[in-house]
Amino acid sequence: MNESIIFKKLNDYFLPTFLEIKNESEKHANHKSSPQTGNSHFYVIIKCEKLSNLNRIQGQREIFRVLEKEMKNDIHALRIKIIY
Repeated sequence: MNESIIFKKLNDYFLPTFLEIKNESEKHANHKSSPQTGNSHFYVIIKCEKLSNLNRIQGQREIFRVLEKEMKNDIHALRIKIIY
């Protein structure tokens, strides 16, 4: 799992005007529950029309739905910022 997979899935689904994915795994390297893969903690910053009419929780749920497979298998933590 890396940033490019997350970027592609979110970009293809949401067609955002702004999308940035940051790998924050190094900040969590010493946490007991971290999978220690170096690709498990990510920060998503997104701006798009599809999320603009949703509240923060609804928008996050949409992102989690798009990344459902990755959340179950590869992503340990996902921090999200939706720009309205």
